[in-house]
Amino acid sequence: MDIEKLTSKGIDIAVEYGIKVLGAIVIYIIGSWIIKKILKAAQKIMTKKELEVSLQKFLLNLLNWTLKILLVLAILAKLGVETTSFAAILAAAGLAVGMALQGSLGNFAGGVLIMIFKPFKVNDLIEAQGEIGVVKEIDIFTTKLVGVTNREIILPNGALSNGNIVNYSTEGTRRVDLVFGVSYDADIKQTKDVLMNVLTSNTKVLKNPAPAVTVTELADSSVNFAVRPWCKSEDYWDVYFEVTENVKLALDAANIEIPYPHQVEIQKKG
Repeated sequence: MDIEKLTSKGIDIAVEYGIKVLGAIVIYIIGSWIIKKILKAAQKIMTKKELEVSLQKFLLNLLNWTLKILLVLAILAKLGVETTSFAAILAAAGLAVGMALQGSLGNFAGGVLIMIFKPFKVNDLIEAQGEIGVVKEIDIFTTKLVGVTNREIILPNGALSNGNIVNYSTEGTRRVDLVFGVSYDADIKQTKDVLMNVLTSNTKVLKNPAPAVTVTELADSSVNFAVRPWCKSEDYWDVYFEVTENVKLALDAANIEIPYPHQVEIQKKG
């Protein structure tokens, strides 16, 4: 009789937990299918919104793990496991991780803002945080630039998103600001013609907007001319150096003096 009771009780327990296990399996199968559908729909929405690929991957991974944790909690609840303690542990762990990674979370938030509002994109020439370079890569936590001397510059997205950003590539063209000084003995009209000829003869200087040459200052020892050619953003340094060199050559050819300090030798009488 005792064996019959034990057998009957064992069968009841097996049936009870068997139903729970079967229910947990069903929850896992249906939950996994729903998670895949949610992730697929989320990816379509983010692709339609043209979010950066790196941001898409990060957000999809975050969503995937969040949904899987919820699925595990649902399975445990179905099996009769108390999930309140698990939720408290997860909340405490999340708070501890958040405090430990406060700076990283700030960089993450900055990365999200950069990828959503897109103040710059890959291959743009930007100036930020005291650095200037071409954007090589935009990650979720950092942005990598290639500096003018071909050095890699890594900027944290938190500081980058909160600071001033100068994007030299957005408009597609840049103005090169140069100043040249000539002697007071030089003829102003002739000097302007020489300087303008240097600009118009350079194939990388744009005709529209038109280059400009104007007198900007009557300095102590020179008449200073502001020379303002426009060029494509990628031609900026070529135009800067070419115009600087050719101005010197053209002024020398026209016998227009560029003032410089003269040393006068005084011979002492014996």
